[in-house]
Amino acid sequence: MDRLVRTRAWGPVTERRYTLVPGPEAEFGIGGPGWARTDPVDPGTRRVVAEDACTLYDPKRVLAELVRHCRP
Repeated sequence: MDRLVRTRAWGPVTERRYTLVPGPEAEFGIGGPGWARTDPVDPGTRRVVAEDACTLYDPKRVLAELVRHCRP
């Protein structure tokens, strides 16, 4: 069974981190579209998105634009 490891507020985003069976972790960031603004991109947001963000659902392509600004 999957297990919630942590819930933590990071400004406008809430992190939910789970340990998945058989062992990897998955982190979900939950927040409104305002945190993904690109003018300017928050330095912490840029670091996280550039390293390993993976969008699961982005019908208005807000996150796709953020990823474009954060990755070379």
